[in-house]
Amino acid sequence: MTARIILQVFDQYQKARLLFAQSIADLASKPNNIECLEAAGVIHLLRPLLKTKCTSFVNKFFKKAALFILRAIAKHSPETASIIVQMNGLDTMIICLEDFDSGVKEAAAWGLGYIARHNKSLAQAAVDAGAIPLLVLCLQEPELCLKQISISALCDISKHSEDLAHTIVDAGALSYLAKALSNPDVKLKRQVLSTLGSIAKHDTNLAEAVIETEIFPSVLVHMGHPDENVTRAAAILTKEICKHTPELAQLIINVGGIGALNELINTSKLTNKLPAITALGYIAGHSDQFAAAIIGSMSVIQLATMLENETDDHTLAVTAWTLGQIGKHTPEHAKSVADANVLSKLLELYINPKSSNDLKTKCYTSLKQILQKCLHIEALEALLFDAPSNILKYVLGQFSKYHQ
Repeated sequence: MTARIILQVFDQYQKARLLFAQSIADLASKPNNIECLEAAGVIHLLRPLLKTKCTSFVNKFFKKAALFILRAIAKHSPETASIIVQMNGLDTMIICLEDFDSGVKEAAAWGLGYIARHNKSLAQAAVDAGAIPLLVLCLQEPELCLKQISISALCDISKHSEDLAHTIVDAGALSYLAKALSNPDVKLKRQVLSTLGSIAKHDTNLAEAVIETEIFPSVLVHMGHPDENVTRAAAILTKEICKHTPELAQLIINVGGIGALNELINTSKLTNKLPAITALGYIAGHSDQFAAAIIGSMSVIQLATMLENETDDHTLAVTAWTLGQIGKHTPEHAKSVADANVLSKLLELYINPKSSNDLKTKCYTSLKQILQKCLHIEALEALLFDAPSNILKYVLGQFSKYHQ
């Protein structure tokens, strides 16, 4: 009888703790409550729940509820995320990443990602706590959701700096990321491509490490994926690879990158076109041969059409910059751009008072680059009467070359 009463008391205690965790989780889901919960010392109260030794069924619900609360607090702002780190909440999440239950691991990885995404300092704190090796282990688990959340957390860490990205590469994550790209799940594909892009963007060595996983030309195939988020992530990854060196750009060209980028520009919606246009600009900027290959693929016509029809200043600025990268190399390159009536449109956008400062800067730079190589009389004459003095001097400079 006494034993039964004692067990009932303990059972009531466990139920009360679970009810507390669930109630706090409901409150934490509303951003307006975060400050009050923090002031009430909720993080101190949650940590024992994450280390509880009660039955596994109850234990995992304690942990999930507590981790949900920490995640809700962490995502609110860098300041609230820092409070969790200062109160050893990050260490507790790391412990939960080693839990046997995949749901607890998911909740812990999710919380780590929310902390790391805010800034480099918080991402470094997650790395220092030992998150990377455990997240890489999670990539090897069979549960799809655990893979998704762990990859997302790695992306949140890698985006901040070269050193953080190198830490992920050194932990052996790339091979598992490359393998995950073949999974049919759309969300997983997007997260893999985004993470690889976040790693590759920082420097040449990291971009080469990504290339060595042999994910191309598969990435280019994903530019034609029905899901627009996958398409965009594939275009961004391609852009981040080809920007670094002529050798990396050549690799993209060799596997059909220019054609894939053109197809994306021709068929996709605006947000997906931008990284593809930028990638063409990076490729063209590396050498006159690459720019000639882009001209030969009819990209200039596509870009000139966008320059004529688009109204978004950012899109126009990116397009203007890319055309400058194509036309800056030789008189032949400049003529190919000028033949598409690009110079007049660039000038029109440059002198338009409604154009943003960034658009004006990009148009001016591209005009200068192209005009300094342009020997196409008709294109030069078209600018004589409307060009302001800072543009006109380049036009007249080209005319003077005919009289030398």
